[in-house]
Amino acid sequence: MDWVLIGYLAAVLFLSVLQDVAELIKTGACQRVVVMVGAGISTPSGVPDFRSPGTGYYSNLQQYKIPYPEAIFELSFFFRDPKPFFTFAKELYPGNYRPNATHYFLRLLHDKGLLLRLYTQNIDGLERASGIPASKLVEAHGSFASATCTVCRRPFPGEDFWADVMVDRVPRCPVCAGVGKPDVVFFGETLPHRFLLHLADFPTADLLLILGTSLEVEPFASLSEAVRSSVPRLLINRDLVGSLARHPRGRDVVQLGDVVHGVKRLVELLGWTEEMRDLIQRETGKTDGWDKLGE
Repeated sequence: MDWVLIGYLAAVLFLSVLQDVAELIKTGACQRVVVMVGAGISTPSGVPDFRSPGTGYYSNLQQYKIPYPEAIFELSFFFRDPKPFFTFAKELYPGNYRPNATHYFLRLLHDKGLLLRLYTQNIDGLERASGIPASKLVEAHGSFASATCTVCRRPFPGEDFWADVMVDRVPRCPVCAGVGKPDVVFFGETLPHRFLLHLADFPTADLLLILGTSLEVEPFASLSEAVRSSVPRLLINRDLVGSLARHPRGRDVVQLGDVVHGVKRLVELLGWTEEMRDLIQRETGKTDGWDKLGE
């Protein structure tokens, strides 16, 4: 099977099939939307992904003085020397990056009562920064919003963690002096308990949106197959990936190319452009935010 040809045909047919998805939303046929997102929705905000050659974090970790890229997320290395991880964490400090058009589109889905749940692989916190409440989020790989002592397991707020990190100090538990680790999932750790919400969310979804992810990391990737076979799946991504490439379904819709451009086109077809402009102006103070955000 020539997936390049299929991707080309999907791109050619994009306007009509994307219109079909927009009509399903506009007519109320889809009211329980589940969304899966990856690093591709954050790169327009300037956040590097991990694996892109030359630009990803894994290609530029020499500054952290680690023996190999994956060590930054290995517990054994963290316990020996936590400083490289906290140097990395400082770069992701909330406020260093801003949400883009895709994040605000997802926020608008929530505001309209259509977002059942947003499942994200990202740890940059931009979904929260866009105004999506924690109750609607499943941060599959954890977040920096909270931290836990690695010795006594005492939780402490994210602001205490960041106060130390921003002055290049290893966070320490005030009770036992153990190292405080943010609740980000390292290699070999179990996913957050909230990830189990997928057992209820995906079977009841009536539309699945997949944005900016390679669908390579398990168990997150397999969620794309957890919706009922009759449920439309819309992929907006640079490449045809995961189960949509290996096991396409009859109601799959694929738009290949720039994620922000694809989202903006969907917003236009939904007739939400003015609402997006108003939302972004309220959140950012920029009157031209919708036109320039994420470009």
